[in-house]
Amino acid sequence: MPIPRFYCAMPLPPGRQVTLPDEVARHAVGVLRLRDGDDIILFNGDGSECLGQLFKSGKGAEVRLKSACSPERESPLDITLVQGISSGERMDYTLQKAVELGVTAIQPVTMKRTIVRLDDDKRHKRRLHWQGVVVSACEQCGRNHVPPVAAILDFPEWLASVPKLAGQRFLLDPEATSRLRDLSAPVEVVTLLAGPEGGFDGNEREAAIRAGFTRLSLGPRILRTETAALAALAAMQSRWGDL
Repeated sequence: MPIPRFYCAMPLPPGRQVTLPDEVARHAVGVLRLRDGDDIILFNGDGSECLGQLFKSGKGAEVRLKSACSPERESPLDITLVQGISSGERMDYTLQKAVELGVTAIQPVTMKRTIVRLDDDKRHKRRLHWQGVVVSACEQCGRNHVPPVAAILDFPEWLASVPKLAGQRFLLDPEATSRLRDLSAPVEVVTLLAGPEGGFDGNEREAAIRAGFTRLSLGPRILRTETAALAALAAMQSRWGDL
């Protein structure tokens, strides 16, 4: 059984003993039923991880940190996923699997055909929830860098920032003629734009093309929003990355 891994936003110096945050302690002791002396791995997002031993402390838990290392588990591809917001578990699933497939950063956007409508307060709460989904995915898949989930933007607002982006830009479009196999390997970073449940509005598609996005088809079948970005990420990692 793999050693349980937990994200802790704190310094993790080997040789010290640290107190686990309450939520992490509850998960480790209450959910996973870890016992005194069990091995545990902590990481804080700086690229390293630290092996330690867990010890219960009242209702909480502490970890005696033993040794640190910095295994390389990041993809050679630097991909930012710009995802049209989908509803409920679809968005959670997309972000979780995108992290497992090595995405570097995530930018949620609202579009004309986005079903979910969020006010400012709900946008903030949803972003925090999605960042938690990303952290959990990193704990599971072994990544020690945590991809940031940016603040939710309306599509036109986000598109205004595109001229400043480096690298190649791809727009997932079932009506496109270009396939991944037709493209050369990216030389810098990649921005991957995927629509919500209802797909792109025609004006959004044209605006993205004017902003330098290349339309990219994933084959003759129309994929759901929670499938499209993940299929593209998997194909890119297989062709140019580390799959």
